[in-house]
Amino acid sequence: MQTEIREKEILVTREVYDVSNKEDLTFKSKPGINEEVVREISKHKQEPEWMLQKRLIGLRVFNELPTPIWGPNILDLDLSKIHFFMRPNAKSNAENWAEVPEDIRKTYEKLGIPEAERIALAGTGAQYESEVVYHKLKEQWEKLGVIFLDFDEAVKKHPEIVRKYFMNSCVPIRLHKFAALHAAVNSGGTFIYVPKNVKIDMPLQAYFRMNARSGGQFEHTLIIADEGSEIHYIEGCSAPRYIENSLHAGCVEIHVLKNARVRYSSIENWSRNTYNLNTKRAIVYENGIMEWVNGNLGSRVTMLYPCSVLRGKGARTDYLGIAYAGQEQHQDTGCKVYHLAPNTSSNIISKGISKNGGISSYRGLVEIKKGAIGSKSSTRCDGLMLDDISKSTTFPSMNVQESDVTASHEAAVGKVGEDQLFYLMSRGLSESEATKLIVSGFIEPIVKELPLEYAVELNRLIELEIENSVC
Repeated sequence: MQTEIREKEILVTREVYDVSNKEDLTFKSKPGINEEVVREISKHKQEPEWMLQKRLIGLRVFNELPTPIWGPNILDLDLSKIHFFMRPNAKSNAENWAEVPEDIRKTYEKLGIPEAERIALAGTGAQYESEVVYHKLKEQWEKLGVIFLDFDEAVKKHPEIVRKYFMNSCVPIRLHKFAALHAAVNSGGTFIYVPKNVKIDMPLQAYFRMNARSGGQFEHTLIIADEGSEIHYIEGCSAPRYIENSLHAGCVEIHVLKNARVRYSSIENWSRNTYNLNTKRAIVYENGIMEWVNGNLGSRVTMLYPCSVLRGKGARTDYLGIAYAGQEQHQDTGCKVYHLAPNTSSNIISKGISKNGGISSYRGLVEIKKGAIGSKSSTRCDGLMLDDISKSTTFPSMNVQESDVTASHEAAVGKVGEDQLFYLMSRGLSESEATKLIVSGFIEPIVKELPLEYAVELNRLIELEIENSVC
């Protein structure tokens, strides 16, 4: 986030996201994906044999599965030109920002990460290209047994936990083609374990930054909230804009154990040459609560559908999502929920905005299995078009196999009302100011659930898009 605090006013500019550093890497894999590249990644990370074998299974499954053709067009993504592993010329997992190379450190300073860490976070991770360059957890949480590590470090320090949870029950390798690709080439990311009954009252954050041309980023996030624990995890993402395409195919796996609560907030602001093909899933056990808060603005194409599997009785999930699609952008986002146990509940609110020919789509699934009696599900998806050439679509799906449940779905798609604009403009606002005010009200349910700095960032970025300051 780019913030400047002046008498409680937080200002956000757009330029910082699109500024790139000179490429400075100690290793860059040849473009394309094959067994040699996969083995190189594993060798560089000095991984155990079981992790290498997992990668090779992922590669095999990736080659077997077809490219999805049911959503946005991703046929222009040429994987033979993508560099799947790039190691920056920087120390891994520094615990002091002074140890991070100056150009990289300044990038994160412009994004506001060190400042946010000082005043509002329990811990911070910063990934640059394929490696985590900074990672630190505040001592008070270490003393309570909280584990907050770079995922690569967790593979070495906690192999028994990682091996148990990594891409098994939550995100199986065969889930889809890009999940399999992720299994093959994942690098960096976050590992969090919160012990029983520990409630972290400050967010943990990770920020993922791509810099190089034709790059790929494949961070893996694994969160385990033990019984009765609570955690709020915030993820930010950005990349400079190039002509060449880039790929982001990260993966998030969250295990919410009995009576635990996890909130996962994310603002993804990739550049418009990036294909964002991300996978996020959670398994929620008895009386657990999983909350998703998502903001998607950047990327050429986004295909992202955070999923909650409500496995224990009384489990609950909430999803709040906002997507903005501008010129040459297709934001295909939504939510999936599987009700597998009695008295589970889900509440889904999705907002899509499109302008300058952009396409914003809601694609969701709610499935209530036989035996999930007393379950409740509510879905509301709204689309707002800011001109006559944009598109807003909804693709909801409901599969209800139990009669003793409550399930509802509402959808509304429309344009900014002329009567609304007329009223506001009659009160002295310009058309641009009136439009921004209407949009702010439209996205308010999502923004109010974000921490202050992130809410301001999301609001301001959408305002800048509306002003067409970024082509």
